[in-house]
Amino acid sequence: MENSTGIGTVTRKMVRKRATELAMISGSTSQGLSKSDLAQARHELTGGSDIDPQTAILESVPESERAEPMPSSTGHKAPKSSDEDEDGEGRSQSAKLVEQGVEEAEHDQMLRAAQIKLP
Repeated sequence: MENSTGIGTVTRKMVRKRATELAMISGSTSQGLSKSDLAQARHELTGGSDIDPQTAILESVPESERAEPMPSSTGHKAPKSSDEDEDGEGRSQSAKLVEQGVEEAEHDQMLRAAQIKLP
């Protein structure tokens, strides 16, 4: 990480100065610093997380220890549905259309190549 020297201990004066800057940016006056300006300044200067504390706590738990939504459900494999449009080789209608399109494109390319070769 480049240019990442710390600012040291964050003081109240530093927080108040940054809160004043935030208030000026938002159009407020320094006389009326809001709690949100002070909280935002403290957050920026201390490098706090951008997510709320509740979410941070939930995400700090390893996935292997998180509760499953339905712990009693073991699940099951759904049976494969047969597609009535499949041919004897197991190709669906859309697969046949793709194959037909590819064959037509190859044919067109061969015709164009042959026309270029002819004087």
